Formats: sequence, C-alpha cells, structure tokens
Amino acid sequence: MSICYLDGTYQPLAEARISPMDRGFLFGDGAYEVIPVYSRRPFRLDQHIERLGHTLAAIRLPNPHDAAGWAAIIAEIIARNPWVDQSIYLHVSRGPDDKRNHAFPAQMRPTVFLTSEALVTTPAAQLAKGVAAVSAADFRWLRCDLKTTALLANCLLRQVAVDCGCAETVLFRDGFLTEGAASNIFVVRDGVLLAPPKSHLMLPGITYDVVLELAARHALPHVVREILEDEVRSADELWMTSSTKEVLAITALDERPVGSGEPGPMGRQMYAWYQDFKTTVMRGG
Repeated sequence: MSICYLDGTYQPLAEARISPMDRGFLFGDGAYEVIPVYSRRPFRLDQHIERLGHTLAAIRLPNPHDAAGWAAIIAEIIARNPWVDQSIYLHVSRGPDDKRNHAFPAQMRPTVFLTSEALVTTPAAQLAKGVAAVSAADFRWLRCDLKTTALLANCLLRQVAVDCGCAETVLFRDGFLTEGAASNIFVVRDGVLLAPPKSHLMLPGITYDVVLELAARHALPHVVREILEDEVRSADELWMTSSTKEVLAITALDERPVGSGEPGPMGRQMYAWYQDFKTTVMRGG
C-alpha cells in the first residue's frame, strides 16, 4: 500500500482527502515536481527543489518548506514505501478558500502532497524497436518553463498520441521544435546531436541536462540551438527523454520512418552511457 504525505501527516494514499474548495482542484493553481529515486537515493534533489522554488516564485505562492525541510519529507516518503526505485510526485497548491474566486485569497494555507510509486523504465523489446510519435502544434501557454499543475493542454496533446497508438506527441511552435507533450526531444543530423535551447516555451528537464552533460563528457558533437520543423522531419535520429523513458528512440513520426526506421547508433550509444551513469552516479551517490 502506497504511503503519502498530506499537510504534515503520513497516511495510506487511499485515505488521503483534500477540500473540494482547494484552488489546486478548482483552478489548477499549484506547482509540482517528479523526482526519480534509484536504490532509495533521490536523484539531483537540489535541482528539483530549486526548480520547484522557481515555479512557486513565478506564480507568487510562498514556498512552504526550505530545502532541508523538503529533503526530510522526501526521505521519509522513500523510507515508508516498499520500492527500491521510486517516482516521487510532489505537489503544492495555493490551498483551500471559503469561496471560488479567481483572485488569490488574503490568507493562504498551501496544500502539500507527496506520493510515491514504483519507477518503471522502458522494456527491452521497446528499446530495441523504438517507438512511433505524432506531431501537433504547440498551443500551450507562454510559460512552459514553469512546472505547474495546470496540465490540461499537455494532456490533450498527449492524448493525440494515444488515439493514434503512438508513444508521444512532438510539438512545434511557429515552425520550430519545442518539446514533447511529456518529454524533451533531441535530434541527430549528420553526426551532430541537436537540442532546443531552454526558454519560456519548454520545460527544462533534468534528464535533458544529463544527456547534454554526457555528450560533453564523451566528446559527442552537439549543439544547443533552435531547430526547424523541417530539420526534425528529415532527421537521422530522434530521441525522447524523461526520467522514466530515459533515452528512447523515436523511429517513426507521423507514420513516416525516422532515418532507417530503427534506433540509430548515436541513440544506442547515449543509452549505454546513460545506463552506466545510472549505475555509477544515480545509484552510487
């Protein structure tokens, strides 16, 4: 049974309750983080807490805990749940009010919720074959760098992929690549790894950072720049990255093969480097 944290208490997830007047429920007024845990060690916790703080500050929601307070709660959630590898969901909403009003309440009591589930990564058969994706116009708001709980646009875009039997929706805005509905997207062209730059139009993923660090460490040619839609559609390789997908090849986009239609050599190499990094760093401390 999963144990969660809700406003100062640890309890079975099935028993957790919040007010129907909570602004997270009524307006999607809140922030969240998803923190991967390997061998009961949260990965890059400082960066996750820093990103949470950035989102909270931008939406004018006071951070209810300092870094040490968050670390203590997360350590307790990890300890109280059975999985060696976990995915921690951390959620802060502006809290309940006594009426439904768009304006922020004068007195705020944030709702803090954390829960855990087993961290499940991509099966070997899917890694060997790669996955199919579709594309769509990125119609989300202009602060995609904030990790807010108002994810309806992402859900709608992700459902486009599900309806087509695909793994992800690749998003384009004004002719340029932004990201996936629930992942970052990398492009390989002519032996060079391309990544779109961090901006207000995409979420700066922790796995995105790891991939670029590994490229630099192993002297893999790479460039961070704006990427044209045509460059994506004529790429030699496409990858989607996230804490659960890790590095996963997209081998078809809009029913057309990417490159050879199979996972490419640079993607396979990056996946191997990532697995070594996970063993030596993520699990090792």
